[in-house]
Amino acid sequence: MKISQINSFAAAVIVLTTLSLGQEEHEKKIQQSDLPPAVQQTVAKEKAGFSISGFEQETENGQTIYEAKFKIPGSPNKTDKSIGMDANGTIIEVEEVIAKSALPRAVLQGLNAQAANGKIVKFKTITKNGQLVAYEANVMKGGKKSEVQVGPDGKPLGHEE
Repeated sequence: MKISQINSFAAAVIVLTTLSLGQEEHEKKIQQSDLPPAVQQTVAKEKAGFSISGFEQETENGQTIYEAKFKIPGSPNKTDKSIGMDANGTIIEVEEVIAKSALPRAVLQGLNAQAANGKIVKFKTITKNGQLVAYEANVMKGGKKSEVQVGPDGKPLGHEE
């Protein structure tokens, strides 16, 4: 009887693992020629003043998202702006590097508090559907990179944007 219970438990673990893997985000690098025509048109409109640094395709909650990454010529950043679009070329999300000096005081204080003893190396704005929803900071601590976010008011978010 005990072996039967162990086998049942093992089977349940395998099924749950398989189901959870199916819900993960799948991200892959792609070429501009792989983008749907509507996404290519949006990229052409949005790239003014930038050079293109790459493209990715990912699946979030069953929806295909195309991400275009842009760099300001001469910038030390690998990516200065990234735009997430659906297959129709509609912009869903924009992440853009922002100077520390351009951050509202409450946001800077909130990000510093979230970073704790880590060193903030980059600041970004996150805009969804045309509305600023968060500020994000890339943090280095103990040789590891992480991200922290706060809302436009500088307060911690209850969820990741």
